[in-house]
Amino acid sequence: MRPLSFFLFLIAAALAHAAPDYAREKRWADEVTPGLVVGDAVYLAQKSGHKFLAIYTAAAPAGAAVITVHGSGVHPDWALIGALRSQLADAGYATLSVQMAVLAADAKADAYPPLFPDAADRLQAAVAFLKAKGHRKIAIASHSLGARMSNFFLAGTPDHGVAAWISIGVSSGEFADAGKLRLPVLDIYGERDFPQVLQQANARAAVLKTLKGSAQIEVAGADHFFAGHEGELVRQVKQFLDLRLK
Repeated sequence: MRPLSFFLFLIAAALAHAAPDYAREKRWADEVTPGLVVGDAVYLAQKSGHKFLAIYTAAAPAGAAVITVHGSGVHPDWALIGALRSQLADAGYATLSVQMAVLAADAKADAYPPLFPDAADRLQAAVAFLKAKGHRKIAIASHSLGARMSNFFLAGTPDHGVAAWISIGVSSGEFADAGKLRLPVLDIYGERDFPQVLQQANARAAVLKTLKGSAQIEVAGADHFFAGHEGELVRQVKQFLDLRLK
């Protein structure tokens, strides 16, 4: 194989490896939707025409809404995301929990960045859906790799239509393109979070000082997934939203 041909082959192979696993998405949807107790399954369309699952829970009257974004390889009703989307709805915030693109189950987090533009496209579709429902203020609450995806969207989309962002245990430990973030941010993480999250806490705090209305909270005893501390996570997120969106 000639050098150029081999180089192009490697690029094609890398892109194929990073393509969203739509079959896995469908398996998640088939597993999640029959058991929904709170909210309704809706399907939003990407620019490519691909339709992805989201779970919408209305609030009356139509006021502020929150897009919840899961971490790598899971689904929009998973663990702490399920707690956030349902309990914030109980607190008067409409929620839209979005299925992000997933890779194969054995894919590592560092294989996901090529999917960030896909994530931004889904988040833009989510914002448009909520605006069409009449929601005047929209926030994003995102966990782990989902926080990195949200960061990419918010920093790279000048007219994103989002009023506040809750970043939960951002898995890189840092905010990318921080100078392009122009909205209040709540940086919340666990006392027993991943090392990179804890080590970069001061650096994130320095960024937050440049963003009016921002805050940083460490939840005592919580790990990266807030297992057993979901109630405190929801309480802190609600308190931040009440100050920023109402």
